[in-house]
Amino acid sequence: MACSDLDFSMDASMASADSSFEMENFNPQKTTTSKGGKKATAAPAKKKAAATTTKAKGGSKKTVEQTYQKKTQLEHILLRPDTYIGSTQAVTQPMFVLNATTNRIHQKDVTFTPGLYKIFDEIVVNAADNKQRDLNMDRMEVSIDAESNTISVLNNGKGIPVVMHKEHNCYVPTLIFGHLLTGSNFDDDEKKTTGGRNGYGAKLANIFSTEFIVECLDSENEKKFTQVFRNNMHVKEEPTVKKATKSEIKKGDYTKITFKPDLERFGMSTLDVDTIGLLSKRAYDIAGSMANKEGKKLSVHLNGKKLPVKDFKSYLALFDGITPPAAFEKVNDRWEVGVGVSDGSFQQISFVNAIATTKGGGHVNYIADQVAKKLQAIVKKKNKGGAEIKPNQIKNHLAIFVNCLVENPTFDSQTKENLTIRPSTFNSVKLTDKFMKSVEKSGVVDSIMSYAKFKQNQALKRKGGTKKTKLTGITKLDDANNAGSAKSKDCTLIITEGDSAKSLAVSGLSVVGRDYYGVFPLKGKLLNVRDATHAQIMKVRRETFIALSIDYLVYSSHSSVHSRQPFFSLLE
Repeated sequence: MACSDLDFSMDASMASADSSFEMENFNPQKTTTSKGGKKATAAPAKKKAAATTTKAKGGSKKTVEQTYQKKTQLEHILLRPDTYIGSTQAVTQPMFVLNATTNRIHQKDVTFTPGLYKIFDEIVVNAADNKQRDLNMDRMEVSIDAESNTISVLNNGKGIPVVMHKEHNCYVPTLIFGHLLTGSNFDDDEKKTTGGRNGYGAKLANIFSTEFIVECLDSENEKKFTQVFRNNMHVKEEPTVKKATKSEIKKGDYTKITFKPDLERFGMSTLDVDTIGLLSKRAYDIAGSMANKEGKKLSVHLNGKKLPVKDFKSYLALFDGITPPAAFEKVNDRWEVGVGVSDGSFQQISFVNAIATTKGGGHVNYIADQVAKKLQAIVKKKNKGGAEIKPNQIKNHLAIFVNCLVENPTFDSQTKENLTIRPSTFNSVKLTDKFMKSVEKSGVVDSIMSYAKFKQNQALKRKGGTKKTKLTGITKLDDANNAGSAKSKDCTLIITEGDSAKSLAVSGLSVVGRDYYGVFPLKGKLLNVRDATHAQIMKVRRETFIALSIDYLVYSSHSSVHSRQPFFSLLE
């Protein structure tokens, strides 16, 4: 490959291994004065990046230094955001959003920026994670102000220790929110059911914001911490640490994140209606997915109003266009499962550790496979003699709802839309017979049976119904000369009982001629297809079919193939 073909890329592991990495992010050698007169540190990363990527004047060939570059991880995230937060370009696709007028959730084509949605989600999931750490957490507040382009998320419960980290010589909140690849989720020997995993999380929201404010109260150490980051985490003000008042200590610990997304990086000028509806829906997601967790009941507030969500089942009832689950079961303290009837294509709404897995994954497949396998046996009994309905075909008629906690979950990307843990991991999660009885009594089985009948009718149509000029391969058929032609509507097929009766009919053709009359002898008796199985019908090649309607009509196999006109002519 030629040097000119090389593009900049960077392995994250190289950046994390660089001993100067954290210092490069903030460049403490250079200080600036931010608003309010506070000292702040600034990194000249943008200026440096611009200098190294600008083509030499006069179109001259790039130097080695211009061609081969090294970026800090902060620069890399801003340069290649899709690796970390998804696309920063607007996309239009069907999404569930909150209707601010009806306070219900409905699906529509939404134009939004996945990257912006993701950085908001990182903050929300961080707050929800605290419920796993402290069962006494009972309040979460989400505020979205489009006019000032400000978003804030607050949660109470055990807060972040406001103490100096001896190894990194900074306050713990600064380390967590202002340094990449930091957090409490790196011990894989510890079983955790939180959403955080890779040490990016809230830092990504900081990096893609023009302003990012951290507030937290540590009642144990009686300290209140505040720190402001600006300019995509390039500028950080010195933290303010004060002694907490008695009233603040009495109210308890809390953590509050307030940020202003860098809309320019997302190709936006304001938080539009679609985006607000999408972000607001996530507050409802948290209320529904965290409602039945251990400890105190969690109440979620959106823009100052408490959300009316009692549990996961009541959350699902808020969806328009989604049939509420016909069967619902709390399998154990970590799994809630529901099954309903879909519109003919597989549907799923699922959460893992409060993360909305919009593309599903192993947890959804595990439940869907269980249900499909049991329904397959039920459908087989009802569809005796019919074509086999496969599990994947059954799934198309299912709407699966899953809310679960999974230890140390893994996802296919930082956007965490698809759980990659194999379904076999959840073997201990078994649906009860009572649950499956509820599924069986729902409209799911009827929907599958309708599909099976439709497929059988399609198979029958493939057997016949195609107009042909000449039929071949049918033993003992003496066809009319004009059958299958433009004059086929005037043709008559004489059906006889056996070969001896056929001989009599053939002798009569010497009088009326063979142009408009054909003869076909029956073998056995007519088949009444009303009570026949699909397999019996498909095996029939020579019998005449009787279709039971208002009265009895005989459709000959000849007429259905040639002229598609119902008629009969019987010789006794």
